[in-house]
Amino acid sequence: MQDPVSLFRAAAGRSATVLAGVTAHQLRAPTPCQEWTVQQLVDHMAGGPAYLLAAARGGAPEPVQGVTADEYRASVDEALAALADPDVLARTCASPLGFEWTVAEAAAGTFMDTLVHTWDLAVATGQDSTLDPALVEACVAMFLPDMPERGRAAGLVGPAVPVPADAPAQARLLGAMGRRP
Repeated sequence: MQDPVSLFRAAAGRSATVLAGVTAHQLRAPTPCQEWTVQQLVDHMAGGPAYLLAAARGGAPEPVQGVTADEYRASVDEALAALADPDVLARTCASPLGFEWTVAEAAAGTFMDTLVHTWDLAVATGQDSTLDPALVEACVAMFLPDMPERGRAAGLVGPAVPVPADAPAQARLLGAMGRRP
């Protein structure tokens, strides 16, 4: 597995750029995540760094609401600073699926969530939805095919969207995660 903190850093950097391109009038717009508006999606995305920071500190994340682009970027920076301690990465925390995993594994899971939701946010706001091919390949290698099925069983991932086996990695990842690429 590639360094999950570096993967999260790269994915969060792109998500911060997309978030900075969101206008105030887009915050109530629908997203590919049918139950969420753009603001609700942004708040969910901001929950990722909050979760990692809490995991690094051995606590529970505080709920976030009404997050701005600047607040998101600051929370990512704070989480990355906490994850810089190698001892932190070996600690355990609860996963969103209810099992224990290491903070390093939590960083990998948050990377995947951030990457996929960056696509959602870009699509919802009419921005370039092309994901970094290296990040997509890393995510596919780390999480397909097993993770989406576990996520579906927990009600966190929608039904898979069929894509050809030889489709580009981004289309395979998005289809596995219930998106129409």
